Amino acid sequence: MAMTHKVFLLVSMLVLVACSAETPQANDAQTTPTKPTSPVADQTAELDPRWVWDLSSLYSSMDAWHAARAEVLEQAEAVAQLEGTLSKGPAALLKAVQDISALTKAAARVYTYASLDADENVADNAGQERRQLAQQMYSRVTQAFAWMAPEVIALGPDTLASYIADEPKLTTYRHTLTNTLRKAPHVRSAEVEAVMAAVQLLQAQPFNIYGTLANSDIPFPTLEIAGKEETLINSQGYSRHRGHPDRNVRQAVFEGYWGTWAKYSSSVGQSLSAHIQSQVFETQQRNYADTLTRNLFSDALPSEVYDTLVKVTNENLDTLHRYLRLRAKVLGLSDLNYHDIYVDLVQPIRSYPIEDTITLVQDAMAPLGEDYQARLAQATSQRWMHVYPSKGKRSGAYMAGSAYDVHPFILLNHQDDFNSVSTYAHEWGHGIHQVLSNENQPWHLSDFSIFTTETAAIANELLVQNHMVQQSRSDEEMLFYLGYALEQIRTTFFRQTMFSEFEGSIYNAIENGEALSGARITELYADIVRRYHGHDQGVMNVPDLYTHEWMFVPHFYFNYYVFQYATSIAGAAYFVEQITADKEDTQARDTYLAFLKAGGADHPYTLFQQAGLDMASPEPYEALIRRMNELMDAFEATWARLNNPAS
Repeated sequence: MAMTHKVFLLVSMLVLVACSAETPQANDAQTTPTKPTSPVADQTAELDPRWVWDLSSLYSSMDAWHAARAEVLEQAEAVAQLEGTLSKGPAALLKAVQDISALTKAAARVYTYASLDADENVADNAGQERRQLAQQMYSRVTQAFAWMAPEVIALGPDTLASYIADEPKLTTYRHTLTNTLRKAPHVRSAEVEAVMAAVQLLQAQPFNIYGTLANSDIPFPTLEIAGKEETLINSQGYSRHRGHPDRNVRQAVFEGYWGTWAKYSSSVGQSLSAHIQSQVFETQQRNYADTLTRNLFSDALPSEVYDTLVKVTNENLDTLHRYLRLRAKVLGLSDLNYHDIYVDLVQPIRSYPIEDTITLVQDAMAPLGEDYQARLAQATSQRWMHVYPSKGKRSGAYMAGSAYDVHPFILLNHQDDFNSVSTYAHEWGHGIHQVLSNENQPWHLSDFSIFTTETAAIANELLVQNHMVQQSRSDEEMLFYLGYALEQIRTTFFRQTMFSEFEGSIYNAIENGEALSGARITELYADIVRRYHGHDQGVMNVPDLYTHEWMFVPHFYFNYYVFQYATSIAGAAYFVEQITADKEDTQARDTYLAFLKAGGADHPYTLFQQAGLDMASPEPYEALIRRMNELMDAFEATWARLNNPAS
């Protein structure tokens, strides 16, 4: 699920920073040899308890969880009784905000447990039923204080200001309350708000259906790879083997995987269309011009951020095409195909088991200071992670951070390759961001936007890349890490902007009264994916079968989520450049850590401005594209030196 807000109007199912299936970390995997003893090799093997999260820190038993859920429902009933009290004065408002804060904090912990437990095996019916119980609970929770926003708005800015002046304890809620006033044009009556809160449960169902199809019900094929036993080409197997160095193998992986998905295009198309329609319904009921505007409004992001990103990216597709031509040259291919897009430009020479990954990332975080490193070391020494793939486990990776009084949890599907190192660094970027936010902000301000936390996560990835380049002992190693850095810009900047442009096209279709079938969605995706990859210019061939790729991207259920990956890599590159420019000057590091500690204390665009960066201007994106061209210059020079030593 997307990062959601814990504040009064936008409490949702769970604060979950998702990097699953189609993020650059979890999806664009690098392929490395796997040690025979690695847990990656056998998803049915019993997992080492060291690498399985311990959920007893949330609840000691299932009975304790059921009791906590029942208590949350009782708290919800008590909060519902506060309706109509805000006009009584500052004390009544204080009681309401404190009680709602306590309710949402307790509810988030209950949902966290159910969700994490269910994700260990999505085929376990009992776990899925508990997740549904938690969703039903959350629906009731949001209904219980649906009256809150209308009553705050009815108070008006002058009365609210006087309340805060008379009751100092309300000061900590100032941002939340004034943000509620900002939403006045889009808040309905208490009765309608209660209905809208109840509708959230229905809105979650298309994604639940999609998740069951993608992770449990679709019978994915098996392939014999490199003469070994049959390998299941599900989302995890696809991510692992689609970059296989043997072109025939990766083509077989693509055709087997997308050939299977294509059979379900009607069902998945209906699921995605139902989700889009549910979101357009909310957009219309809340009086927004369109769904993009609604989703930007929640974080007070100016539309120029999104518009500038898409505009600058399309103006610079020649840079992406240059990279694709470089891939063709290095791979020795005259007919570059979409199934060639994930193979490493330079094959890695080692694997990265989780123990090595922990040490490597720990060392790479040195520019962030000893305190950051100590927090990371303490966190990763505990059982806060579910590390390796297992049968039925949810694919991808995420950080779940809404158990405020406990700690964040990290789901990985570690493949012992360098991409898994990057994923690990990424998720712990989210994790330590959550730790710092929780330590410095109260519950109701500890949440943060995807717009900010993806920057925290990608900054860690860039620090790892810098560290590995510095540690390189040969041109071959240098080429590998330069190639990885180039691929990250492709996947995190160009690919995510492409996804976002596609997402906009399907929302526009529904908002303009068009019907969306699986076939029509595929047509829209085919047009965009081919334009980005230079299909018509002969840069890369994108076959019809592969244009079903949209079907396995869960982020299209998260409502304009993916564009923030692209903005975030630009922001991360800025911060890392500032932090590493002068090892003796800690001002840039301190500014960045203050940015992390701020959590949700202000709107994300404002937090970036306070840190010295305007994300609505072209400069951050143009700078990142310049960096990509510089990386290609370095790669080509190193490649020439290796292949023409005499020169």
